[in-house]
Amino acid sequence: MPESAAPETAAPPLSEAALAEDFFQAERKHNLARWPTGADVDFEAAVELHRALPRHKQLAWVMREADRERRCLTQPRGGFGTFEMHRDLMVTLDREGLADVVPTTTDSYTRNEQWQLAQRGIEESEKAGRSLLNGYPMVNYGVAKARELIASIDKPAIMLTGTSMPKLTGEISYAGGYTGYLGSAIAYTTSYTKELSIEQGIRNYQYLDRLVAQYQAQGIELHRRQPGFLTGTNIPPSIAIVTCVLDCLLAAAQGVRNYGLEMGETLHLVQDAAAVAACRELCQEYLARKGYRDVFTPVTLLHWMGAWPQDEAQCAAMVAYGGTLAAIAGANSVTTKSTHEAFGIPTPQANAEGLRITRTAVYMARNIRLDSMPEFQFERDLIKREARAILDKTLEMGDGDTAVGTVRAFAAGVLDIPWSPNRHVKSRVMPARDGDGCLRIVDPGLMPFPREVMEIHRDKLQRHARRTRQPFGHELAVASVYEMAEPIAKLLPDRPRG
Repeated sequence: MPESAAPETAAPPLSEAALAEDFFQAERKHNLARWPTGADVDFEAAVELHRALPRHKQLAWVMREADRERRCLTQPRGGFGTFEMHRDLMVTLDREGLADVVPTTTDSYTRNEQWQLAQRGIEESEKAGRSLLNGYPMVNYGVAKARELIASIDKPAIMLTGTSMPKLTGEISYAGGYTGYLGSAIAYTTSYTKELSIEQGIRNYQYLDRLVAQYQAQGIELHRRQPGFLTGTNIPPSIAIVTCVLDCLLAAAQGVRNYGLEMGETLHLVQDAAAVAACRELCQEYLARKGYRDVFTPVTLLHWMGAWPQDEAQCAAMVAYGGTLAAIAGANSVTTKSTHEAFGIPTPQANAEGLRITRTAVYMARNIRLDSMPEFQFERDLIKREARAILDKTLEMGDGDTAVGTVRAFAAGVLDIPWSPNRHVKSRVMPARDGDGCLRIVDPGLMPFPREVMEIHRDKLQRHARRTRQPFGHELAVASVYEMAEPIAKLLPDRPRG
């Protein structure tokens, strides 16, 4: 299908300011014309659909209730390449997995707006009788099929898109009755793309967040969520929180009022609990600085985002421990994995099993908190000192404008992401795990962390290097990436026998 003509209204200079109405509507017209299913998006009909949904299928309300009740919800990932296969998956996750939130993960072609290739994948999957796509091609199937998916489950549904180009997927999924959408400008652009600029990633998500504000103006509160980092490597909590805050400020400027924050678990109980607390506090602190006092910011922890072991017993332990961490940390939800993580996309049954393992762990760890522990307070304060230094410098570089400051800070290395594939990110900062299991920073690159903070990191990592007889430096960082995938006999060897 030929590309439609570009919108006549020129894009304004990059700014955090809410998109002007005439510009936004011109962008919508252009966006919806890019694939035939875009013509089925009817905003007024979508508003009526959302008004008719029972509250327990509205993710914004469900997240607020979980926060009020101090519950930790469970949500998996998952997507298959044909409508029937994906509907069966969603039903399985809802009924057998007891998921609190049911996902739709899109395929790689959809993430990259290669809808012709996605269509071919649908056809080949139907012929083969199995999914040859790694997710659900939402744009190809369109609004009517999305509504059928929503009707097949009794839980709220969220889109998991893994894309820096969310415009058409967002329009179709929200029009189809999905009440949540995962994705953000900074996290996804720096995690998943090589050439896309930080500025373009910001502009793409400003569109989606302005769309959510349009629904909000009609009384429909939709849930938006920042996805954390999915680079498959270690991300120190402070760096994850910095991007949570900046992405949240960008969304709030467009009018979003229900914005979730995600972070990958470090797998250290105290550090994860401290990170959840610091994330909540810093987001609200910087929102207030900007004058936003009505933005709800629940926190989600992700099961381990690095390499997984091939031993199913080890995987089961990590799945259970991930639920324990999320519950004790006071997270509002946890995104789950399965014992098939090391081998590829899990079966619906394995995915549901991972949900039940996690849900059991959440139940067993309910109402346990670490807030009074000196170790918790130390980690929370350390994380906040690190994050504030980067946030304040970023906003200063933008003369107070979050969008402008973010672009300039990445260019200068003030903002940095370990092992990012994006060429606009310097990727000089390097994390490593210390002897206690906490993620520390072995090399700050050009990030302006306070000197006394870096002395704490270096001291803990140098002691770990001496004990394990490893050189202090980037070797520690590389070893930490693959640590959790090692056989348990290597991680915890048997004691020598006398």
